[in-house]
Amino acid sequence: MEVKVLDFNGKDTGRKVQLSDSVFAIEPNNHAVYLDVKQYLANQRQGTHKAKERAEVAGSTRKIKKQKGTGTARAGSAKNPLFKGGGTVFGPRPRSYSFKLNKNLKRLARKSALSLKVKESSLIVLEDFTFEAPNTKNFINVLKALGLDNKKSLFVLGDANKNVYLSSRNLKAAKVVTSSEISTYAVLNASSLVVLEGALASIEENLSK
Repeated sequence: MEVKVLDFNGKDTGRKVQLSDSVFAIEPNNHAVYLDVKQYLANQRQGTHKAKERAEVAGSTRKIKKQKGTGTARAGSAKNPLFKGGGTVFGPRPRSYSFKLNKNLKRLARKSALSLKVKESSLIVLEDFTFEAPNTKNFINVLKALGLDNKKSLFVLGDANKNVYLSSRNLKAAKVVTSSEISTYAVLNASSLVVLEGALASIEENLSK
């Protein structure tokens, strides 16, 4: 599959790159995508929630009223979950929500996400560029040139570029990652995927194993 290469002004460079069909043109596996996104979101959860149960609530253990003769139900403690201020029954406890997925499934999910972007014509291949210094205005100009200034976008770099990353950091709708940091969730969460020319070889190498 051939895709034209644009420069950072949004103009056609006249060159085309060959995308690997085994990475960018597979039949998407929806279940693999679902599991990978589910794992990503689960890993974002802190799991620090906690409610005090009956044994942990502060209060007296004295029997609050006599057993019989009151005309109401028997009660042995003010910590009873039925009373206001009592403990919580089976309340949440700190836990980890993470779970394991094998590497082949995660690789399939990422390839499926990339293939979906190609099918939706939401993949842009951009020639490598950099900035002399961090400058958000310059990055905004790149977004405008590509028609992405009002859309969520994910830029994938071949190698870490501090100036490009810092230039995008203040923009909520734009995210910059390297080819080794790419995730299924990030690809699907973006309206447009912008892959720099130098990142293609690394992506195909990582996902073709």
